[in-house]
Amino acid sequence: MPRVKRGTQHVKRRRNLLKKTKGMMWGRKSKIKLARTAALKAGKNAYIDRRRKKRTMRQLWTVRINAAVRPAGISYSRFIAALKEKNVALDRKVLSFLAKDHPAVFEAVLSKVASK
Repeated sequence: MPRVKRGTQHVKRRRNLLKKTKGMMWGRKSKIKLARTAALKAGKNAYIDRRRKKRTMRQLWTVRINAAVRPAGISYSRFIAALKEKNVALDRKVLSFLAKDHPAVFEAVLSKVASK
């Protein structure tokens, strides 16, 4: 059986690894052994943070809605309960967007929900 030299594949694998760790500090950008662990850890953290981002965004929406309804003398939880009672099908993301970028529309929603 003839000898197979895999030099091109080996070089390609290392080159792609170093592309992933470009811009990192110390030996992680240039040393293969350090770059491999850094790339694995960076990928793991990227995966985790894609899920964490969803959590933090929902928290941000809650804070924005709460800040928008407080001047009307109502709490966030009472506002959400009133939305469900009146069958208003706006989710927190849309409500947050309205409170931030279209306060007049949010005020209309608030007055419709807050009225007894």
